[in-house]
Amino acid sequence: MSSDRGDPTRQGGLRPLRLLLSAMDDEIARLYDERGVVGVRPRLTMPLIRLGRGGSLTILQLAEALDVTHSAMSQTVNALKRAGLVSTSPGADARTRVVALTGRAEALLPLLEAEWRATEAAWADLEAEIPYPLSRVVTDIEAALTRLPLRDRIAQHLDAADGRS
Repeated sequence: MSSDRGDPTRQGGLRPLRLLLSAMDDEIARLYDERGVVGVRPRLTMPLIRLGRGGSLTILQLAEALDVTHSAMSQTVNALKRAGLVSTSPGADARTRVVALTGRAEALLPLLEAEWRATEAAWADLEAEIPYPLSRVVTDIEAALTRLPLRDRIAQHLDAADGRS
C-alpha cells in the first residue's frame, strides 16, 4: 500500500470546500429522513421542484434549465426513476425521453419547496454571521476568473513544472 504522503488528492484548497458542501448535503438528507422523506437526496430536489413548477420536460430541457450536462441529467433522472419519483415516456423522436413527476413526488413537493426556502434563509443567516460571506467569495472568484480563466492558470502551473515558463 502506498503512502498518502505526496498524494495531491489529500491536500489542497478545494478539498475543504468539497467536504463542507458534502457535510451540508448530509445535514439536509438527515432532515429529510427525520421528516419521513425516504429516497430523496438533496441533489435530487432541484429537478423535482423544477418539474413541479414547469411540468413535464425532456431530459435535455431539464438539463438546460438546471445548467447541467445532458449526461449528468440522464443519470439524475435514472436515480429519480429508481426512487419512484419520476416516470419517463417517449418524446417526439426515438432519442427523446419526457420526464414527469409521479404522484409520490408531487406529494413531496410542498415539503421540498419549504425546505429549499428554509435552507436559503438559514444560509442567509450563516452568511450574516461570518465576516466574508461565501456568496462574496464566489463573486470575487468569478471576477478573477474573468481576468484569467482557470484553464490558463492551470496551464501556467503545468508549464512552470515542465520548465516551459
